[in-house]
Amino acid sequence: MPGPVLSRGRLADYLELSKPNIVGLILVTVAAGFALASVGPVNLVLLVHALVGSALVAAGSNALNQILERRVDASMRRTRSRPLPSGRLHTAQSAVFAWTLGVSGILYLALLTNWIVAALAAGTLGSYVFVYTPLKRVTSLSTLVGAVPGALPIVGGWAAARGSVDLAAWVLFAILFLWQLPHFLALAWLYREDYARAGLRMLSVTSGAEATFRQALLYAAALLPMSLVPTVLGTTGAVYFVGALALSGWLIAATLAVALDHSPKKARKLFLATIVYLPLILALMVLDKA
Repeated sequence: MPGPVLSRGRLADYLELSKPNIVGLILVTVAAGFALASVGPVNLVLLVHALVGSALVAAGSNALNQILERRVDASMRRTRSRPLPSGRLHTAQSAVFAWTLGVSGILYLALLTNWIVAALAAGTLGSYVFVYTPLKRVTSLSTLVGAVPGALPIVGGWAAARGSVDLAAWVLFAILFLWQLPHFLALAWLYREDYARAGLRMLSVTSGAEATFRQALLYAAALLPMSLVPTVLGTTGAVYFVGALALSGWLIAATLAVALDHSPKKARKLFLATIVYLPLILALMVLDKA
């Protein structure tokens, strides 16, 4: 009896190491990019291959991130119960798990989608793990760097369907890039004490609330015109244009509210607004194209 129980517990720990919630969000963006790039009916087999490979790379990247940040995680209340800082998993075993997922995902994409998708996935893993992760201890600009691997999967979805990447794909990248900044700046302010304790140089730690939310407002304002460009390029139509205008205006209003009043309540409202914004705007894109 103890064996299966331990086995299920270990499986749960490895699943937690891969951050399934983040993987799920990444797969939503891959699927959206694939659907928007598809000419005619969606190739479901190819879509499944793109999703499987992307999930493997995302899970491996997340696990490698936790391996590199295991000591940082141990010093923060929000993360100290994770499998590595709590001692439930060993670093060496976790590294084998992470690299197996990441490398197999890249190879899977190269073999069953195309080399562009595989290259984008490799770039995502490399920039997230080896650039963004160590930069968090050096400069608050790491948030900008971290938004790059967060925005690349939608381009990978596009490349999987189309076999190439064009301006419309990079506009989708820009929308996701800009969306992430108010999202992460709000989160970083809510957990600023944890980040300070861990020695992470987030803007909320180095420059305070006013600078944090001033920048969040700047990025939210830039997101509004960028979110309308897909209609200008013909990727989407008028329904999306109106919806994107309303959603982006709402996000600006939520950001402005916390920029004027740096309360935890308003910061949480902004964070939740960003969580709602992304699936809605992606759904509008896909439905309007359909």
